[in-house]
Amino acid sequence: MNKVRITVLETTFNEKLAQAYGVEGLGRCPFLREGQVFHADYAKPEGFCDEAWKAIYQYAFALAHGVGKTGELFYHGDWIKRPNLAILSCNDGLRPVIFKVEGTSEPALP
Repeated sequence: MNKVRITVLETTFNEKLAQAYGVEGLGRCPFLREGQVFHADYAKPEGFCDEAWKAIYQYAFALAHGVGKTGELFYHGDWIKRPNLAILSCNDGLRPVIFKVEGTSEPALP
């Protein structure tokens, strides 16, 4: 098993939905920032949002175990054009964070 690299690509905010359903003063995710990089294998990286991990861990786990290394693409090639990669988001509907999750050749610790 190898580590995966998780990069925060974008923190978004749906102002229209937040005005309708969010608490006053709600803004972009206060926990993660664009450009942050985390490394993981089967466990949530330190400092990573618990809820975001719940949303992406199955892809991180698959990539850590080599899915995509031999060139196959997730979902039969009708989603992401590069192997060994997934673009994902957390499940916060008002302020989702977008992640790039990539397989690496760095071995995970036993």
